[in-house]
Amino acid sequence: MPTEVRTQTAGNMWKVLVKSGDAVKAGDTLFIMEVMKMEVAHEAPSDGTVLAVHVAEGAEGLDADQLVVEIG
Repeated sequence: MPTEVRTQTAGNMWKVLVKSGDAVKAGDTLFIMEVMKMEVAHEAPSDGTVLAVHVAEGAEGLDADQLVVEIG
């Protein structure tokens, strides 16, 4: 079962640093959101391969707990 990485809070997608097929290690930054003029990095919780990225860089108005990256 894939590991899901979700948004921690509502905001805008500033940068997506991974794509499908990328190998990641626990602690690697996957994406950075802009939340109230602050950058909020979201990290990989475990080692694996990025299976899918569900949000594009520049997307606005994301909700909290929205699925962004799946790691297998």
